[in-house]
Amino acid sequence: MKKEQVVHCQFSVWYPIFKKHTIKSLILPLPQNVIDYLLDDGTLVVSGSDHNSQPIQTNNSESDAEEDIQWSDDETTAIATAPEFPEFTSTVLEAINALGGCVFPKLNWSAPRDANWIALNSSLECRSLSDVFLLFKSSDFITHDLTQPFLHCSDQDSPDPVISYELVLRKWAELIPGGEFRCFVKENKLIAVSQRDYTQYYQHILKQEQHISQAIQDFFSQHVQYRFLDEDFVFDVYRDSQGRVWLIDLNPFGEVTDSLLFSWDELMSGEVVDHQQQDGPAFRYTTSEVTVQPSPCLSYRIPRDFVDLSAGEDAYKLIDFLKLTKSQQEESEEEEEENPPQ
Repeated sequence: MKKEQVVHCQFSVWYPIFKKHTIKSLILPLPQNVIDYLLDDGTLVVSGSDHNSQPIQTNNSESDAEEDIQWSDDETTAIATAPEFPEFTSTVLEAINALGGCVFPKLNWSAPRDANWIALNSSLECRSLSDVFLLFKSSDFITHDLTQPFLHCSDQDSPDPVISYELVLRKWAELIPGGEFRCFVKENKLIAVSQRDYTQYYQHILKQEQHISQAIQDFFSQHVQYRFLDEDFVFDVYRDSQGRVWLIDLNPFGEVTDSLLFSWDELMSGEVVDHQQQDGPAFRYTTSEVTVQPSPCLSYRIPRDFVDLSAGEDAYKLIDFLKLTKSQQEESEEEEEENPPQ
């Protein structure tokens, strides 16, 4: 995967090409002061409110003891206030209204799918800039876009392309997860299709396998093939209740993109084996409720340290955890020796 391929998968690059076959969207330049705000770990309050919000009082003390927490209106109490972006807020609100009042937000590449848990309705539906900021500031996916968009590229020795960051607002649509599919294209040939929400079993996919596969192949050959800037890429589609296929997103053909029910080794080789498909792309989906899995995004709801420990991905954290456990055990043994049971 080259840096150029990542650049080509920016929303503002592919949207004009496939505008007729995707959801109506508006693209707004992201000011540098907004980018700084999104990357500021110290900002605990959400900006972009459409009404006058009251300042939130915070305590700078690092003590965990409840008695050290001061809940008062004293003038010495630190006050955290959100930075304001009046012009940008007005522009965003105007765009949201133009799209019907409800939007799905994303940046150049990613949407904050890992942060829907923090929203009151556990949804990515946004009605104001404050809704967008809450999701963006809670999302590792958004941080990756802003800080490491070329992390997995093979041409690391070449200079990074200059990126103009953008806020993408898409008209809100209720998409049934069972209707979403990810399609893998190599050398302008559709080689594989995977159920997008592979953690769940959808009976209609099993019943309509041939119709779904054929509809996606027809959509690809008629509207996508040879029209994108690269010959290797990944695109997501949605098949609605009427059988019409819509383009949802485009992604780089590489490990930065989730391969879902395939492995990148087989996708890179271009020889994806699927005994159920005699011709056309390999089509994989969850075939029974026995294989249902928890959503991968659930791991973003707990501290990263816990995830690393459970997966054994950070040896130093594991060593520190074992040392702490050993120290606690030794202290417990010492207390028992000093205070033997009567």
